Amino acid sequence: MAKRIVMALLGAGRIGSIHGATVAQCADAELRYVVDINVESGTALAENLGARFSDSETVLADDEVDAVIIATATDTHADLIVAAAKAGKAIFCEKPVDLDFKKVEKCLEIVSAQKVPLALGFNRRFDPNFRELKEQLSVGRIGELEMISITSRDPSPPPIDYIKVSGGLFRDMMIHDFDMARWLLAEEPTEVYATASCLVDPEIALAGDVDTAMVILKTASGRLCQINNSRRASYGYDQRIEVFGSSGMLRMENETANRVECFDSKGVSASKPLYFFLERYADAYRLELQDFINVIRSGSTPFVSGIDGLRSLRLANAAEESYRTGSSIRL
Repeated sequence: MAKRIVMALLGAGRIGSIHGATVAQCADAELRYVVDINVESGTALAENLGARFSDSETVLADDEVDAVIIATATDTHADLIVAAAKAGKAIFCEKPVDLDFKKVEKCLEIVSAQKVPLALGFNRRFDPNFRELKEQLSVGRIGELEMISITSRDPSPPPIDYIKVSGGLFRDMMIHDFDMARWLLAEEPTEVYATASCLVDPEIALAGDVDTAMVILKTASGRLCQINNSRRASYGYDQRIEVFGSSGMLRMENETANRVECFDSKGVSASKPLYFFLERYADAYRLELQDFINVIRSGSTPFVSGIDGLRSLRLANAAEESYRTGSSIRL
């Protein structure tokens, strides 16, 4: 049997806990360390997962550690990636690498020079239904791709304190959809137009952000993609994609608690979409970590890399500029 991959988790918050539990349940991986600035929560998670609570210096100095999972605050990602790369560790990092484009570029240059894999947490590409949609698109099921429509709406806004440090809706929320758009379009967008409002919570506007947005992307060949985001959907976590082509359409609807529909004298009813993103993308989180383990074993390229993060950030920055200026941005 192949040696188990030894991992360390940096960040014991909500998403870190998910990744830690996934590794702990993996037969071919071992979670050895948990690191967090909050000693109480970090120690509790480590004990719960059968790992040791430690610090990043100890983790990176341990030659038996093959890989690190970075799930800390955004402003720590780039520095931790660089430190891990220089220590020769494989790296999985939650998005984004950083909010500053130049800093991301420099970080990726160092990772490339160290020749270690860097996988980025755009988990939606790993969702089984989205992957099936992509597969059918790739084999020409609907002919030549012409238009994509991506809907992504959260049940409710995050706390205002989070909004203030998030980088804004385009970089924090819609960046997932930019990655999905790039993946499905199979071409880099060359033009971005964005418009946005604050319709959900006036406190978000006071924090300098928006909560409702639409973006149109256009590629050099003329393919179009429309993305719409809202920080509020009273009926649950709304995640849908429609792809239109020269000979048909592919559509991926929401995941619901069950598929039962009721037809009676009052009308037709069905279950609402799943409410929480951790429920909706449970399979995706598991599959992206398995892909990371496979990358470490095989030496292959991560399915979602740091370059994907850089290019999606570029689109997010262009969307922000378009919204602020009211003009279409050419890339």
